[in-house]
Amino acid sequence: MGDRRKDAVVVIGLGRFGSALALELVREDVEVMAIDSRREIVQRMAGRLTHVVTADSTDLDTLRELGIGEFRRAVVAIGSDMQASILTTSLLVELGIPDIWAKAMTEPHGRILERVGAHHVVFPEHEMGQRVAHTVQGKMLDYIEMDADFAMIKMLAPASAIGVPLNQSPLRRKYKITVVAVKHAGGDDFAYATADTVLQIGDVIYVFGRTEHIEGFSSESS
Repeated sequence: MGDRRKDAVVVIGLGRFGSALALELVREDVEVMAIDSRREIVQRMAGRLTHVVTADSTDLDTLRELGIGEFRRAVVAIGSDMQASILTTSLLVELGIPDIWAKAMTEPHGRILERVGAHHVVFPEHEMGQRVAHTVQGKMLDYIEMDADFAMIKMLAPASAIGVPLNQSPLRRKYKITVVAVKHAGGDDFAYATADTVLQIGDVIYVFGRTEHIEGFSSESS
């Protein structure tokens, strides 16, 4: 892979999360080096990923032999083996990889990953649980947490915003949220919303704002 490793990603752990992540990166034309200790999983993924090898990611010499230190980005997607997850992350830090994502199963696990040097800690099960919890109530079509304090939701245009330009609706003034995109009823594509956009019954909108404002708005609009 040579110098291309600057733009490539190493994914360690090919469980459901790691496999889905690696395959999506490949679909986005990102070069991927995938590592898993289970030979049968590596054989199953062979041909679907750029490079996939059976190896022990908790062994520093093995990581060096694979040239992992040449990568700029790495994802530790090991799930059930917390010890392997933490040790692998610490070895990637030792190798000097500048951007490391690590999957955490619990908050204590996440705190340890941060302490050993992970630059980004993700909680995929928790985040998906949040997303489903918001959508299963029927108030939203989708919910995406953008940061600790901000979220974006996809929903049908509420009755309070129908028939008037967005700059005259109560959405920003009362609820302190912003409509960023709209797909008009019967339309195929989303378009950026402007101050002059007028929402109609059946329109689907993306709304952005602080999590507390988004949740307060969705509760009143349900």
